[in-house]
Amino acid sequence: MKLSTCARYAVMAAVELAGRERETPMALAEIARRQEISLSYLEQLFGRLRRAGVVRSVRGPGGGYVLARAAEGIAVADVVHAVEAPARMTRCESGAGGCLSGGRSCDTHDLWAALGDEVERFLASVTLADVAQGRLSPCARRVERDRMAEAPRAVMLGGD
Repeated sequence: MKLSTCARYAVMAAVELAGRERETPMALAEIARRQEISLSYLEQLFGRLRRAGVVRSVRGPGGGYVLARAAEGIAVADVVHAVEAPARMTRCESGAGGCLSGGRSCDTHDLWAALGDEVERFLASVTLADVAQGRLSPCARRVERDRMAEAPRAVMLGGD
């Protein structure tokens, strides 16, 4: 799965803001330069982020954008949803039944739907502060802990 460029750039820009003091506005031109993103593209994204309540603009000299609330309170999913619809892993259209003719679901429908749910849960568990500070999300730590717990067991089961 690949997030759209729109979503990736929005998260990159929001994390750039999260790495600053909350009330210190940052000009879009500076974000564009630091993240190597087109300024006109950022202008479009920040319009959506502002309407969704993720960022707010500060007018006047030294103005720019700041996060609308603390970085710890903004999930990556909030940013992604502000700029695009949630990603679907299935080819089924919403409310159209299954992905095959006659409204039937393909044999792998539940697999892809479950994967989409996991991706959504993961993005909802990671905050902008987690990313800006290089911290793993609670979800990622749990996955790593579970993997490490399985490692000794797998070695024992392999036996000599």
